[in-house]
Amino acid sequence: MKALTFKGKQTIDYESVAEPKIETATDVIVQIKMCAICGSDLHPYHEREKGLDHSTIMGHEFVGEVVEAGRNVRNIQIGMNVFSPFTTNCGACYYCQKGLTCRCARGQLFGWRQNGQGLHGGQAEYVRVPMADSTLAEIPSGITFEKALLLGDTFSTGYFCADMAEVTVDGVYVVVGCGPVGLMAIIAARELGGEKLYAIDSVVARLEKAKQFGAIPLDFSKQDVVNEILEATDGRGADAVMEVVGSESAGRSAYDLVRPGGIISTVGVHTEKNMTFSPIEAYDKNIVYKAGRCPARYYMEKLLPIVQQSDCRIAEIITDKMKLKDGSQAYNIFDKKLNGCLKIVLEV
Repeated sequence: MKALTFKGKQTIDYESVAEPKIETATDVIVQIKMCAICGSDLHPYHEREKGLDHSTIMGHEFVGEVVEAGRNVRNIQIGMNVFSPFTTNCGACYYCQKGLTCRCARGQLFGWRQNGQGLHGGQAEYVRVPMADSTLAEIPSGITFEKALLLGDTFSTGYFCADMAEVTVDGVYVVVGCGPVGLMAIIAARELGGEKLYAIDSVVARLEKAKQFGAIPLDFSKQDVVNEILEATDGRGADAVMEVVGSESAGRSAYDLVRPGGIISTVGVHTEKNMTFSPIEAYDKNIVYKAGRCPARYYMEKLLPIVQQSDCRIAEIITDKMKLKDGSQAYNIFDKKLNGCLKIVLEV
């Protein structure tokens, strides 16, 4: 089969690799119909996260059709169109039962192999999915592949961020970063009742999209965003800041923007060794800091009613559709945000 494989820093190859096979009785094989490039794929792409084996198949966002199933698979049937979270989940361990499916005791991240161990990803013609009954879900009738794809990571992560921010109708909220997850956090915050919502970025097209989704745009390259938020809150700061970038500067901005006693909710994949504010600063501001990987499997089906609404706009963040064979070029476009690129899906 053909797949996109990691070959080193900023090097993605489209090449022939062995097709996946059933390895345990609870596995299925999914024929990929559509996959996507995620912002977190850029961490290994730039080797900000060390250790990814060369020739690992990339990607953790995919939808497709089940074409083979292990003998103990009960709920997922051959011929079923399915969507997936970015990690596998057993559905039975302590963490799965608590809804923290991203920390499943047996879970693995798609598209991460280190020292020969781990799972290949979904930027390929086929992918093996372990623990299929508790990992995959059927795509309901009327849900497009694009929307199902976003449920498996991007929309779930944005909603998780807004959920941790404890958004209510009478608060003031800030989203730092208007990439795909940031825009999903805006939609989620509105769904949760947030009315006074600010969005910070410097890319004009992204700020315009944030405005369309119901946020007040602030361009940090042209405005003193901290002062803007202080003025809007009688000098207090935001009730919660949703930080989705995963950079040192974004982390510091979140601290500067939040009010005493407020919440910083961060889902950006940070690779720094230290926090951007000190323990004494956190103490002096009485902040609540919430961070971590989204339990996407928990949120996937919870968010289906939102996605099934005719006015659901999450798929508007998809700006580019390309073929899997053009994946190397797609990574370059996505990385450099060429031609206003926001989110790329790859059709297989």
